[in-house]
Amino acid sequence: MGGVLGICSIASWIPCLCSSATCILCRCCPNSGNSTVTRLIYAFLMFLGTLLCIIMLTPGISEQLDKIPGFCEGGFGTGIPHVNGYVNCNVLVGYKAVYRVSFAMCMFFLVFSLLMIGVKTSKDPRAALHNGFWFFKILAIVGIMVGAFYIPEGPFTRAWFWIGVLGAGCFIVIQLVLLVDFAHSVNESWLERMEEGNSKCWYAVLLTVTSLLYVLSLIAVVLFYVFYTIPAGCVENKFFISFNMILCVIVSVISILPRVQEYQPRSGLLQSSMITLYTMYLTWSAMSNEPDRTCNPSLISILNKITSPTISPANSSLPSHIPTPEPPKSLQWWDTQSIIGLVMFVLCLLYSSIRSSTSSQVKKLTLSGHDTAMLDDTTGNGSDVEDGEVRRVVDNEKDGVQYSYSFFHFMLCLASLYVMMTLTNWYSPDADLNTITSKWPAVWVKMVSSWFCLLLYTWTLIAPCVLPNRDFS
Repeated sequence: MGGVLGICSIASWIPCLCSSATCILCRCCPNSGNSTVTRLIYAFLMFLGTLLCIIMLTPGISEQLDKIPGFCEGGFGTGIPHVNGYVNCNVLVGYKAVYRVSFAMCMFFLVFSLLMIGVKTSKDPRAALHNGFWFFKILAIVGIMVGAFYIPEGPFTRAWFWIGVLGAGCFIVIQLVLLVDFAHSVNESWLERMEEGNSKCWYAVLLTVTSLLYVLSLIAVVLFYVFYTIPAGCVENKFFISFNMILCVIVSVISILPRVQEYQPRSGLLQSSMITLYTMYLTWSAMSNEPDRTCNPSLISILNKITSPTISPANSSLPSHIPTPEPPKSLQWWDTQSIIGLVMFVLCLLYSSIRSSTSSQVKKLTLSGHDTAMLDDTTGNGSDVEDGEVRRVVDNEKDGVQYSYSFFHFMLCLASLYVMMTLTNWYSPDADLNTITSKWPAVWVKMVSSWFCLLLYTWTLIAPCVLPNRDFS
């Protein structure tokens, strides 16, 4: 009897796997909009792909796969997977596996991005494909992923590296937009509480957080000069640090100009401090990819330099002006840069998934006001209640979508490329495709992205002044 009930229980979930997100949540879950739940599920799929990439980079995985009888070819050559039941385990681990998993995720979201162009309401048949059929979507992802491992090496790895560099650079800009949106939201929330009452308390909070962010940025600049430059070299790093520091000062001054405050009274130093710290992070991330080990010390060497006593030149085996060479960095996902990059990715993806569509920056990024209605999360609840059912997820997009389906999938497409580059430390595959090393293109992509981010933020400040007749509210 229990087995029959179990089968019936499983069978009851089959329609949920093929329909929309309205029956995904359990009865103990709070009521949510269909738009939010759908984005969270896609984000969860993205997280699963990221976790798979991390597993493929874990040391010892190749040896464990080789121990499975009849699974591997028996060695780690450079061939491609075969259809006779044997696979090349060297392709299933390391950066090659990360490239192929990311390729599958990217292609999946890119196809959906193209399919969802022009969807305006949930009544569109394509909206049902976006909000439902999860079982078949998972099968599609798995199928593309398996097929990706049969792609011959050839030019694939090198070409996908350059595609990943460009796509990850674009996602860095999206991170900036989400950060600006978050900063504006926090600033507006605190200013509203200051106006409602207890203004001294919230003013102290605003001042403390802003000061703390600027202090952290200043400390970062000092540490950059100490550890990522030397008196007789590292000219590029000196330029990167100084130039970005000057740009951050200029942006901070622009944010409090009387002319800007006249058109945007709620813009201020809190947003600028967040952008400044984010720019310092991008500067450090770029310098961490330099191939010159003299100007790009590892975190372990920096910690050793801080904690260990200074060795006098008389007792040193090398002259004082010659830095001690470091061994090349190994490809590990738990590298400091990778960890911070993944944390940024997770926070941005979650924020974009749960953020209300009424937010200004996200709305400007994901929707155009002339062709799509902007609704509150409560829109559409009434039609679901009339059915007499207890719905934990309601369709709140019958009169207009809450976000651009096409752009959301495109963002996840770029996010998959960002994860790929982050887990591989932005390293470039060498000619023999057996190792990957740091290269200057990754450095310049990150630096250009930081400059573009500052330019974009500056435009959000001065746009209402330059175009006074346009509504930016």
